[in-house]
Amino acid sequence: MSKTHKIAVLPGDGIGTEIVAEAVKVLQTLDLSLELEQALVGGAAFDAHGHPLPESTLKLAQQADAVLFGAVGDWKYDQLERQFRPEQAILGLRKNLGLFANFRPAICYEQLTHASSLKPELVAGLDILIIRELTGDIYFGQPRGRRTATDGHFPGAPEGFDTMRYSRPEIERIARVAFEAARKRNKRVTSVDKANVLETSQLWRDVVIEIAKDYPDVALDHMYVDNAAMQLVKEPKKFDVVVTGNLFGDILSDEAAMLTGSIGMLPSASLNSQRQGLYEPSHGSAPDIAGKGVANPLATILSAAMMLRYSLGEEAAADRIERAVQQVLSQGLRTGDIYSEGTTRVGTVQMGDAVVQALR
Repeated sequence: MSKTHKIAVLPGDGIGTEIVAEAVKVLQTLDLSLELEQALVGGAAFDAHGHPLPESTLKLAQQADAVLFGAVGDWKYDQLERQFRPEQAILGLRKNLGLFANFRPAICYEQLTHASSLKPELVAGLDILIIRELTGDIYFGQPRGRRTATDGHFPGAPEGFDTMRYSRPEIERIARVAFEAARKRNKRVTSVDKANVLETSQLWRDVVIEIAKDYPDVALDHMYVDNAAMQLVKEPKKFDVVVTGNLFGDILSDEAAMLTGSIGMLPSASLNSQRQGLYEPSHGSAPDIAGKGVANPLATILSAAMMLRYSLGEEAAADRIERAVQQVLSQGLRTGDIYSEGTTRVGTVQMGDAVVQALR
């Protein structure tokens, strides 16, 4: 008897409910034993329970083999105290589940080379894997807050402050994840930092160089983050695996998404040391189009494929979903974000139905 995989389904806010519904539909088409349980998160959870990450939702996520996540956030919550804003839910899940390694592949499918903001010859065949450290850096560093400045150029003025920090073990483990991933690809790692300015980055570079000695078959180079941002649009195919910290990875992975034609095509996986993971599209909740049935569900469907591969060990099923997505794109079906003249515009549900049909 095949193992039953327990999946926590957390649609969240905005278009999250629409795109996750399509990914669930795709998963249920597969001949797998899946136990899917849904819970509130983000703004929806705040409205119902007074907190963006209720204890019941966190417990469900902790007990699951994997989490399928939609998106959180809405402008109407912007005036809440920070600890109650929807975005705190995803930060809380990352921290409580120990999800330190974020995988963001940026693949330009042959059918979408025209949709990229770059010339087709620059992105045709593009296949980059950005590995972002996810539980350290300035997003989690202490101390942080707001105060009255006592020094600097404007003493007595209100100021905000955050702390960028990394420890050696944090850098070691994400570096090993990157080198292991590169061994399964083209055996090249680019480590991105700002070592010419930041002590945090100098430690990052020193540790990555040390870890590289254990992987003599993998080539390592280093790049400052500002240069990396430029090279991603100048010569993106020179990259294979990119490993970087939380802040830089957040920015660079969104930049890389546009090379593929749309952030609506970019899945992601966030893993802990036990390969338990949270899987979500790289885009946000897009409240401006929520409820209109026009959101692209493909990033979420591809995130579900990553879930099958990395956390559930269902490689064949993951391959089937990815082939189905390519088949649908070859048929010329497009949501609005990737639409171009000569293709057929479809909505969220129609795109999900097409992937299901391709699987069957």
